[in-house]
Amino acid sequence: MALGMVDARTPVLVGAGVAGQRVEEAGAGVGELELMARAVEDAAEGLGGLLQAVQHVLVPRGTWRHGDPGRWLARRFKLLDAHTTLAELGVLQQSLITRACADIAAGRADVVLVAGGEAAYRRLRARIAGVELVDPVADGVPDTVWAPGADILARVEIDRHLAVPARQYAVMESAIGAARGLSPADNAREIAALWKGFSQVAADRGDGVRGRVVRKRELLSPDGRNAWLASPYTKWHCSQMNVDQAAALLLCSAEAARRFGVDRGRWVFPTVAAEANTMVPLVARPDLGRSPGFAAVGAALGDGVRDAVHVDLYSCFPAAVRVQQHELGLRERAGRALTVTGGMAFAGGPLNNYALQATAEIADDVLAGGDGLVTSVSGMVTKQAGALWAGSPARGGFRAVDVSAELPSMAVDADYAGPARVVGHTVAFDQGRAAVAVAITESPDGVRTVASSTEADVLASMRHDEWIGRGVTVAEGTLRV
Repeated sequence: MALGMVDARTPVLVGAGVAGQRVEEAGAGVGELELMARAVEDAAEGLGGLLQAVQHVLVPRGTWRHGDPGRWLARRFKLLDAHTTLAELGVLQQSLITRACADIAAGRADVVLVAGGEAAYRRLRARIAGVELVDPVADGVPDTVWAPGADILARVEIDRHLAVPARQYAVMESAIGAARGLSPADNAREIAALWKGFSQVAADRGDGVRGRVVRKRELLSPDGRNAWLASPYTKWHCSQMNVDQAAALLLCSAEAARRFGVDRGRWVFPTVAAEANTMVPLVARPDLGRSPGFAAVGAALGDGVRDAVHVDLYSCFPAAVRVQQHELGLRERAGRALTVTGGMAFAGGPLNNYALQATAEIADDVLAGGDGLVTSVSGMVTKQAGALWAGSPARGGFRAVDVSAELPSMAVDADYAGPARVVGHTVAFDQGRAAVAVAITESPDGVRTVASSTEADVLASMRHDEWIGRGVTVAEGTLRV
């Protein structure tokens, strides 16, 4: 479709900005609100008066405690009539972008700003040095608070050593490896090879957290600060949330882009976005290494998933990427990268803002040629989303697809006692030492629970031997061989 024929209500991304800092001196640099403002300025550069036409500001909550950061941004940029929304943790980051696009397509808004950011590293440096930070505070209550509809974790997971994300994703890794017929050692090597590739992308960009390519042996045999967290994960397998990064996306209708004289060379089109919001905790999933939600998202996005030249899969942990590879049909991607940034372990993973960062990067890549795919995860691959971006609009216009439906779920009984088999497991570490073996088990009649052991022989065996399918006994939450 020629750009001159673009329907007036077609949503278009016309400004994508990022901001970041890495300051070692305690108290130096700026806080998350100022970083967000810098990202907005970057996104709005060259757009004339379009920024002042923003009608809605959407912000995903981060590690900070601000009440209404959207209103703070609105006042900073004199967006006096803008409606503000704060999305709580558990709302997919893609959902904010999708809502902006859907509101524009439906005529409910002409110009929308989505922005978020963190200054977690700056706060960490100040806390270590005992320095009190005096930064702007965004008080007040947003016009809309967007909260998830259910809890991410099951009570038995919280009570039995499985509340930490690294442990949950490590359990997924055990199921993924077993399904592929890999020994624990071979599974760890495959994970390390995947993550080395991500670190290569970050190193090639020149702004990664590590500043270099991480070698496979460093992930397989950690040393120093790269300590074991949960087998097969070391610290460097995990999202690095202590970063100072912000991103801002300015979206508008094609009519508004024309009205404000936005250069056609800046137009990036969302063509389709899909998300699945049905929440099934890990312990209750029939297959711990699969995601029916992501399979449905991929089907809704269509052939554009495999045709996308530029791809960024949400990369909080390797298991998230491996699940997506399988469900989206990207396991054999012919040498093309699965990230444009280097991923959350190496480019940095601001707690609830990474999908905005990735979208900003994908937008630049799409402008250079080729379509783009960005995915998003909430929780432990508990919710799933993806969006396709292109240099021309989709025939029939932008589509927002909610693929949420009833998903299969196993019965869970925290009080179960008796024979069972292991369906997923990990060994959790404390200060680099193996502390507790944790397993999700299933009874002969299909009842799931979580059990653990601190026995030395179990700790040693579970790290190196195949435990998936092994028969055990569960009694009062204790794993007995």
